[in-house]
Parts: sequence; structure tokens; C-alpha cells
Amino acid sequence: MIVLLPPSETKRDGGDQGSTLDWSRLSFPALTEHRRIVATRLTQLTSDPEAARRALGLSVKQQFEVERNRTFECAPVMPALERYTGVLFDGLDAPSMNPAERSFAHKTLVVHSALFGPVRAGDQIPAYRLSHNSRLPKLTLKSHWRESVTDALASVEGLQLDLRSEAYAQLGAASPNSIYLRVVNEGPDGKRVALSHFNKKSKGLFSRALINAGIEHSTVESLMAWARGAGFRLERGAPGELDLVVPNADS
Repeated sequence: MIVLLPPSETKRDGGDQGSTLDWSRLSFPALTEHRRIVATRLTQLTSDPEAARRALGLSVKQQFEVERNRTFECAPVMPALERYTGVLFDGLDAPSMNPAERSFAHKTLVVHSALFGPVRAGDQIPAYRLSHNSRLPKLTLKSHWRESVTDALASVEGLQLDLRSEAYAQLGAASPNSIYLRVVNEGPDGKRVALSHFNKKSKGLFSRALINAGIEHSTVESLMAWARGAGFRLERGAPGELDLVVPNADS
């Protein structure tokens, strides 16, 4: 089983002293050429800082993100699980994981990066700034990544639980063995509404519970049975989807 996560715009600084990005050690090595192409276009963009800020949707105060992109290939690295910050990754709370939980997370969690494509949680990556809708010179991320990422994920056996946003899911489809998870709120009339901001928090907490349990689910039925026992309301939704039902928007 793997759990597909979206990345975060925000990244933690720093990394292991003396370390740098090693392309050959990233998971899904079939994506190396595609990764290098994106990296080249991203660093080319930094030659014009103003154009780079526009392409990346950054403010003047975020100029440091352009410098990050200029130097990311020689910057220190850390595991992807620790690199990303934000609401979802706060819910995962990587710093509090014990060695067994961290090992299971590194094997199970896959973060879909706009720069690197899918990477496992233990893959060592630098800080960077690139989003699914960023505009790179002579390259459209959706068309660049879609086929190669789809092929890479299809090569992974077993159940795939897709927690990505729809925007990142468009950069490459999960395998036919995947199921998409939506976080929804159910009103008094029984109508379900997908949540926006709070969906990230719920996905983070749900993923952390999966890591704590350390169970390699092979079927959706197994996952749903575990969820009931773990206090989550996980139910069949639309075809190919599961609904994680939370009681209200403050959950």
C-alpha cells in the first residue's frame, strides 16, 4: 500500500550538513530525465528574478524563493517527510514519530512534487518553490508529467490511497488499484460537501493514524474496517472514491 500526498508550498530550510541532491537515489528512477528537464527550466527562470516571481506567483517579500530555486541542486537535503510544512504535514507530525513509525512512513507515504514528480517520504530533497500551475519556459507541467507519472505509479503494486488535490492528480493518474479520498462534511439533511482548508488537516491526521497503526492494507475493505476501529468514519462515496466524513468544519 502507498498513500499519495500533495506537496506543500512551504518548505523547511536547511538539511544535513554537506549533503546535496543525488538524482540517482530518488525513488521512481524512470522519472530522472523528466525531473532534470524541469530542474533545468526552473533554474533558467531564475536568471530573471522579476519574471521568476511572476511565473511562480510570488510577492516581493518571497524573493528568497527564487534564490532557493537558483541554488537547489547544491543545497542541503533532508527527507521529504520533514522538508514539507503546512497544515497536512503538521497533522503528520514527523518529528514525533518513533523509528518504527518513521520507517513505515518512508515506505508508505509518497509525496507528489511538481519538481520531482512522486517521491517517497524518505527521499532526500532540497528546499524549492514550484507549484502545479507554475509557468516554466517552454514547458507545461501537466503535459510534461502526466504520462510518465501515470506509468511510474502503475508500476507500484498494491492498494494506492490517493489523498492528492485534484490539481496534482492531473499531473499523473494513480494506478487502477487506487481509490481517491475526499474529506467531506455531512449536513443535517445528509448532503455531503467537500471541505477545503480543513481537508488538509483531516488528511494529515488520518495519514498519521495509518502510520501509527503500521498495517499494510491490501484492500479497501481492510482499510475501511481499520478506520472504523480507529474512530474514523470512512465510507464509500462516488465510484472510485472514499468519503472521510468529519462532523463539522472545525474537525
